[in-house]
Amino acid sequence: MDAIVLAYIGIGLMIGLSGIGSALGVTITGNAAVGAMKKNPDAFGNYIVLSALPGTQGLYGFLGYFLMTNFLTAEITIFQAAAIFGAGLALGSVCLLSAVRQGQVCASGIAGIGAGYDVFGKTLILAVFSELYAIISLAATFLIAGTLG
Repeated sequence: MDAIVLAYIGIGLMIGLSGIGSALGVTITGNAAVGAMKKNPDAFGNYIVLSALPGTQGLYGFLGYFLMTNFLTAEITIFQAAAIFGAGLALGSVCLLSAVRQGQVCASGIAGIGAGYDVFGKTLILAVFSELYAIISLAATFLIAGTLG
């Protein structure tokens, strides 16, 4: 296998897994929002914010691609390709799990808001904890990219 193929597999994992996670996360929150609107339609703005939050992990995967794009050349070494593959697997996996779990946290908050409780701000704070690990994996990808050049 050529080194460039290994690197592109890593990029595919980075973008694909993070995108799948975000799609699952926003679906979880969207389903909760539809149910909550039946009870409390006036809180639709809060539902939108909480429903969109798990979508950020997909953006982190896309940003990871831009961090690595300068190294995707025919002259790439096997060590650079392995680093890109590892970064892609790490970022993609963490974003996948982070987005799904964040979607579950936000869905619980949406259900609480739908039931009439004032939990929007607290839900945002709790949802940030899952997102933190996606941000850390993006930072690690940035650091890996910095060692490749």
